[in-house]
Amino acid sequence: MKAVVDTNILVRALIRPQGTVGPVLFHLRAGRYTLLYSDATLQELVDVLSRPRIQKKYGLTEEDIRTVVALILLRGERVAPQMTIRACRDPHDDKFLEVAVSGGADVIVSGDEDLLVLSPFRGIPIVSPRRFLEMLEESGGK
Repeated sequence: MKAVVDTNILVRALIRPQGTVGPVLFHLRAGRYTLLYSDATLQELVDVLSRPRIQKKYGLTEEDIRTVVALILLRGERVAPQMTIRACRDPHDDKFLEVAVSGGADVIVSGDEDLLVLSPFRGIPIVSPRRFLEMLEESGGK
């Protein structure tokens, strides 16, 4: 299964691995899905994780950031979006739609209502992390 996972979900999974979205990174590590990403989405993740207030509040280190980036590079697939999409109420979220369409995603995972209201987007379901984890369980991964 090819999935685009929004930044907020990846950040939450990293800072609270035992939380409700923590399994998103666990399943990625286990190779149960392929994370589609672009340079822009990966840079956004690094930027958010590098914010001093985030690092201080959650005890994140540079090593934590390098580890999650290495995981994405190992288990992910880089996509160079082939089109510009302007569909989301929040223009910053359009990059996730671009990656999904250009990369042939099976699903977009988000808790962001600005994305969720678009589901399905060009035939790609946009689901909550909970639903995504259910989908992985139902499919047995991959």
